[in-house]
Amino acid sequence: MSKADPNRVLRLMPLAVGGLGGTLLLINRLATSNLTDFQARSDVVGVILSAVLILTGLLWQRIQPRSPDAVILNGEEGFDLAEDLPDAAKLELAWASHLLLTNTVTRSLVVWQDGRVLLRRGVLGPKVMKTPGPIVQRALDTQKPIYLVNLQLYPGKIEFDYLPDNTQGVICQPMGDRGVIILAANAPRSYTRQDEIWIAGIADKLGETLRL
Repeated sequence: MSKADPNRVLRLMPLAVGGLGGTLLLINRLATSNLTDFQARSDVVGVILSAVLILTGLLWQRIQPRSPDAVILNGEEGFDLAEDLPDAAKLELAWASHLLLTNTVTRSLVVWQDGRVLLRRGVLGPKVMKTPGPIVQRALDTQKPIYLVNLQLYPGKIEFDYLPDNTQGVICQPMGDRGVIILAANAPRSYTRQDEIWIAGIADKLGETLRL
């Protein structure tokens, strides 16, 4: 289910007011039999104001960015953490995942290291990740993040069957040279450049903690 654009009414208001004003001026002109100089001047001012409002509305449609459509991810909320991890690693994973889920558009994430899942949190997918797919493996091999801005458009999305099936965007962020964080967003094109930098910093810190 998509979330409605909260700015839609605001962006359409100048168009509606300008169009209504121009229509009323036209009706008034047609209904007036004897046109005075004062009314003619008022009509000119009214037409200019209506045109400015309509032009403003059209510019707002082009300039103001619309929020990407967000969905409610399919699945149940959960928090699965590997039991055999040291307490310090568990605390670090819990802290980092909480920050990512509450301060970015991330709604589900998986932490993978050394051939196993260390953490699943947020809206859980129907399966548990068994092995890295080609996209995740490329992120591990190149040690560079991969951002799929609109997952539904990528044929390779089938490898992310351990995420909610209506995931909109994915970041595969290397975590040191042995692990990766897979982050799932509920809206396409929703991670900012600042988000990506912040995610990379958290991943580096986790990688150092889990290396010990």
